[in-house]
Amino acid sequence: MPDQHPTAHPADSTASHRDGWPVGLDGLAYGGDYNPEQWPEEVWHEDVALMREAGVNLVSIGIFSWALLEPREGEYDFGWLDRLIDLLHANGIRVDLGTPTASPPAWFFAAYPHARVVTREGTVLGFGSRGMACPSSPEYRRASVRIATALAQRYGTHPALALWHVHNEYGAPVSDDYSPASAAAFRLWLHERYGTLDALNTAWGTAFWGQRYGQWEHVQPPAVAPSVVNPAQRLDFARFTDHQLRACFLAERDAIRAHSAVPITTNFMANACPSTDLWAWGREVDVVSNDHYLTAADEQGHIGLAMAADLTRSVADGRPWILMEHSTSAVNWQPRNVAKRSGELARNAFQHVAHGADAVLFFQWRASRSGAEKFHSAMLPHAGTSSRVWREVTALGADLGRLAEVRDSRVHGDVAILWDWESFWAQDLEWRPSVDADHAERLRAWYERLWLDGLTVDMRHPTDDLSGYRLVVAPASYLLTADAAANLDRYVADGGTLVVSYFSAVVDENDAVHAGGYVAPLRQVLGLTVEEFLPLRADQQVHLTWDGTVADHPATLVGDVWSDDIALEGADVVSTYLDGPAAGRPAITRHPHGTGTGWYVSTRLSVAELAPVLTAAYRDAGLTAAEHAPQLEVVRRHGVDADYLVAVNHGDEAAVLTADGLELISGTQVDGTLKVAAGGTAVVRVAPLTTA
Repeated sequence: MPDQHPTAHPADSTASHRDGWPVGLDGLAYGGDYNPEQWPEEVWHEDVALMREAGVNLVSIGIFSWALLEPREGEYDFGWLDRLIDLLHANGIRVDLGTPTASPPAWFFAAYPHARVVTREGTVLGFGSRGMACPSSPEYRRASVRIATALAQRYGTHPALALWHVHNEYGAPVSDDYSPASAAAFRLWLHERYGTLDALNTAWGTAFWGQRYGQWEHVQPPAVAPSVVNPAQRLDFARFTDHQLRACFLAERDAIRAHSAVPITTNFMANACPSTDLWAWGREVDVVSNDHYLTAADEQGHIGLAMAADLTRSVADGRPWILMEHSTSAVNWQPRNVAKRSGELARNAFQHVAHGADAVLFFQWRASRSGAEKFHSAMLPHAGTSSRVWREVTALGADLGRLAEVRDSRVHGDVAILWDWESFWAQDLEWRPSVDADHAERLRAWYERLWLDGLTVDMRHPTDDLSGYRLVVAPASYLLTADAAANLDRYVADGGTLVVSYFSAVVDENDAVHAGGYVAPLRQVLGLTVEEFLPLRADQQVHLTWDGTVADHPATLVGDVWSDDIALEGADVVSTYLDGPAAGRPAITRHPHGTGTGWYVSTRLSVAELAPVLTAAYRDAGLTAAEHAPQLEVVRRHGVDADYLVAVNHGDEAAVLTADGLELISGTQVDGTLKVAAGGTAVVRVAPLTTA
């Protein structure tokens, strides 16, 4: 094993991994991913000087450096990393030290060719890109733990070390693996889950199509087959894949903890990496961190950003979190990589802060001249320090530096959206009633409506305690367990308002239709049953009555994609189908249950068409939409002695924020109203909310 770092001494903080925040950072963190190995060493001193100019106080290093750190198996070269960390420390820049296991060296694959990933189609993936080896490979696991241990022994108490960064974006670009090592591990995982083959056969419903297993050795991963593969088997393989990825993280994390008390994280991709169940992952990291990149084709990308940020904060259970990566301008891997407009860099950063981030980091510090990401934007772009991007980077660093007091204030949602990765895995499998019933589309549509109405949203698992929310929305709860349904029943009976969208509460944890039929677990809550799905043809629309009580909204709503044949069991009909396969039948219902209310919406409504429906649900829940301009996003962060209103104007005209307090960026006193410029931002310290 390597010698102790020659300049290492006890960490300059008493913080342990249980404190859950990078060591040595007093205010908001600002910086990015730094890859100095791509440059001559004399450039490092220029970089560090520019970092100080930009207000950078945290950088991530070593994430793709395995081949340099361990040029041959078991042989280490830490000299360059020693010099780099000492240079950063001498300049007051904290270090987020990565384990480089997302990119094993060429020697690893040459020595262990069976550790390469095999796709569902049977293709063996080669070297020369990024992405991990087979997560079930014993050789990969041993090599990962070995390099993590070596790094922890050498740098675990270095005074520059603020945070450990294990791997990089688990599940991207590769998650599931169908190699022989994966097949063997899958069988072990199934044996632990079910105990016996009889239990496995029952859970998977193998009586269908004669799929019954008589020996464990016959069970294989669900590779491509002549027709659709058993959906329960595929759902379990998704669970297994998530488990194996997380086991890789846990092995490295525990190896580091044996030698270092500094907090440990790994960078999630929230709603952009569907193969990881972040409810489980969030419990294993000391601090949650996330990577977010705008989808260039999304003209309302800032709403997608807010949704990802709210999800990340929810995974962190409301605690402060780290924006580990986002871009200063364009990325390089989308079909059309749209550059950010002037001011958009700051708006994106302040949005993340608004939604609970206490750290704003970019990929990457200096733009790469070579490699697949040479066209990816950076804090220091190819155009250098004379560029608009550099000016905006330095301005942002200065502005964030004025917000130290905001750190550790918290965001509390007004509404909860139910979010369950296992349900999404199940719904996305083949042979569903309609290919247009897209869980991601519904989540975004319902979230966007809530965002436009100025309500702050938390995401919650269906089994979580929901008692703190007056309104809970279930846009896509296709898989709903008996325990989750009982939890929702209690929530409504105790006074909550629940709004359920179509194709929900259909199957149990084994993707088997609930006994009693569709929505059976929620029949008491919703006061109805769904006798038959009536999906619509492509481009077909249906029209629904509406009572017209919402001002300026037509008395008829328009839906598409889906309708249901609903049998009432106590629910009141709020809207009726005027045409389509369910003409004359209930379309939207409302049902008092206990002291609360359950709503059911049986067709796909657009973001605009959801407005009157949610307005009615808000009345039940005692909520109201915000009165400021829809494109003025305002989120309240709650502190101990003060609250902070973070306002971001996404519109092309100035907007008015109602507030009394001190605007922290400009130092301006606000008495009643503040005009937020088009494309501008503001952070106002205000008196904390009080409860009667």
